[in-house]
Amino acid sequence: MDKTIKKKSWICIGIIALMLVIDQVVKIWIKTTLPIGGDIPLIGEWCRLHFVENEGIAFGVSFGDSFGKAFLTLFRLVASVVIVFILIRQLKKNAPYSLLISITLILVGAVGNLVDSCFYGVIFNESTYDQVATLFPDGGGYAGFLFGKVVDMFYFPMFHWTWPDWVPAVGGQSAEFFNAIFNVADSCVCVGVALLIIDQLWLHPEKSKEQEEESVTNEV
Repeated sequence: MDKTIKKKSWICIGIIALMLVIDQVVKIWIKTTLPIGGDIPLIGEWCRLHFVENEGIAFGVSFGDSFGKAFLTLFRLVASVVIVFILIRQLKKNAPYSLLISITLILVGAVGNLVDSCFYGVIFNESTYDQVATLFPDGGGYAGFLFGKVVDMFYFPMFHWTWPDWVPAVGGQSAEFFNAIFNVADSCVCVGVALLIIDQLWLHPEKSKEQEEESVTNEV
């Protein structure tokens, strides 16, 4: 294997291992420390750890009932496998660091939340508003394999306001920015996608164009 490719491979593996450990350590600490709705201020009121769980995609977005939950978990699994193959392919092509790191971060995000969905229902009991969860409880977990809830905790409600009464639909209602609650894995996906867009549009646009032309040539 080319030394450069080998170096890039180890960097990607290192990022995956480091970010997954950070993601899971934070989630396990939050779940075994706070009840649902538990709150720890970090910087004033606009930067907080606020424990919630969701059964959906990211940032609290849900995806239907139990069937939807199982489908979403399996989709994450398939997506993770596909991203691994894409990463390996790009490594073999000796792709630039920016592209490899963006794919790596997206993979971390998919796998990080996949771990919650697959195993958290098995290894934790239920978190409630007045009960902190226990790791490996005597009575077993709160859900079966594939039906665990994703742990979210980062909350940055930076701005609060009330819409004027004359604004249609939302007049008189309170609002805030940024009201989504997310985790390390969600952050990795967002950063990875942003870096991927930057790589394809500004850093290496010629590579993207070459790949597109190669694809058209192969089809012909």
